[in-house]
Amino acid sequence: MGDTLHKIGKIHVLQTLGSGAHSSILHVRREEDSKEYALKLVPIDRKEDLKYLEQAKHEYRVGQMLNHPNLVKVYCLETEGGWFSGPKKAKLLIEYVAGKTMDILPLLRMAKLLRVCERIADAITHMHKQGVIHADLKPNNLILGRGTNVKVIDYGLAWIKGEPKDRVQGTPEYMAPETAGHKVVNERTDIYNFGAAMYRLATLQLPPSHAVPVGGMGMGEKLFHDKLKPVRQCNPMVSEGFAALIERCLRYNANKRPERMSEVQGELDELADEAGASCDPADLEE
Repeated sequence: MGDTLHKIGKIHVLQTLGSGAHSSILHVRREEDSKEYALKLVPIDRKEDLKYLEQAKHEYRVGQMLNHPNLVKVYCLETEGGWFSGPKKAKLLIEYVAGKTMDILPLLRMAKLLRVCERIADAITHMHKQGVIHADLKPNNLILGRGTNVKVIDYGLAWIKGEPKDRVQGTPEYMAPETAGHKVVNERTDIYNFGAAMYRLATLQLPPSHAVPVGGMGMGEKLFHDKLKPVRQCNPMVSEGFAALIERCLRYNANKRPERMSEVQGELDELADEAGASCDPADLEE
């Protein structure tokens, strides 16, 4: 279980970290312990907005199931509202992570990227062991801080095994073909998402999208593999072992992908050790 704080209490807003259509995230200092946190605010203005309250509750519940240094911690959920009107706002107190989302970073040195990817795979292995599928792994949901300190964020689309799947969404460029075509979500769809994220981080390009056009058909296995540009063609600096692993994670046929995220993590660990042995340790800390 993650550390639990029972209530949010008084806070000082330091800055706005981001805002979307249905939430904003603030960087805050909490008076009670003088620590810094991220505070997600979800306004509930109309009855239709109650689904966003349910999503915040879901994110809190998923966060309580997880405890890993590379997974962002979710501490506390509070709702604010009037006597008769029901909740007006949900507030989620989350670990503050200093750093940048990986979608806006330039290419990292390969030794560093391998170690960062290994840590992400380790985090997702923990998630899977707890019976949770992330379902939206992409560089925007990875924050890189100092050195190789990386955090996986955003449990909004996470699925707890055994529970009904209310919404199967995701980001088309990172979504597995069986998710796009048949709403399948499981460990191997997370492995595909992660493969697509590694492809983007190693090449700054995206694999072909499996999003099915309205009234249209998906692209199918042959067309996908014909369109997928080999990793080393995009970036010759990527080692053969790393390129092969990324391409295996991106197999159209789920049975040809690695079976478990722990396998991916083990391979990345070996590749990172090899790459680290031939580089200056200071390169990893930049």
